[in-house]
Amino acid sequence: MGWLDGRRALVAGGGSGIGRAVLGAFAAEGARIAALERDPVKCEALAADLPGCVTAQGDATSLADAAAAVAAARRAYGGLDVLVNCVGIFDFYRGLADLGDELDEAFDEMFRVNVKSQLVSVQAALAELRRSRGCVVLTVSTSGFYPGRGGVLYVASKFAVRGCVVALAHELAPDVRVNGVAPGGTMGTDLAGPASMGLAGQRLGAAPGREEDLKARTPLGVALTGEDHAGAYVYLASGRARGVTGTVLHSDGGVGVG
Repeated sequence: MGWLDGRRALVAGGGSGIGRAVLGAFAAEGARIAALERDPVKCEALAADLPGCVTAQGDATSLADAAAAVAAARRAYGGLDVLVNCVGIFDFYRGLADLGDELDEAFDEMFRVNVKSQLVSVQAALAELRRSRGCVVLTVSTSGFYPGRGGVLYVASKFAVRGCVVALAHELAPDVRVNGVAPGGTMGTDLAGPASMGLAGQRLGAAPGREEDLKARTPLGVALTGEDHAGAYVYLASGRARGVTGTVLHSDGGVGVG
């Protein structure tokens, strides 16, 4: 018996990093899985690596694309029980003083991807989740609780995702549970920067010395992977968390006690 036996789950941003690890963990726990992924190459990889995964190519900030992914999951599985959003971009620690004329465009891009995508995906799935009395798991970040874990736009966007968790949990109770996971720095992530800041080709996971840096910044001395974080999503999506809503689980190596 898996923790998610029979559950029907859609993961936005499921093509790499934490989202890909969540898909694998959900499948291992008995869930029937679907993914929304923008990158066609990653969609092809999902089809090869997870043959049973229903994959929709599209942009999670687009309501039409998110609705199409929900419809694909409904056609395949008859409905939806779990929505996870792992979509995001990173600003590579740029402070306000580092931003010039690109501030307006960078703000819009950061909040569109990191915040709007969360709301859009929930809106697209809401009717199905209400029907199944399902649940939502959004991806916050250590950066949504502590400064210095990103630049000003990234930190602000992740604080906003915390607000989405509590506001939606309040609004959608008792029909739909809404929680979040706040991962710390993660190995192997494909997290890219905003195009508006000239950082679209930069990848956080490719930073030199990243493993040693992450270990040095966590009280537990660990450099966590997407697979390490995935268990928190499994728990929140499972019946074991049926009394939990409006909560953010910290999967960050103990940053808060450092």
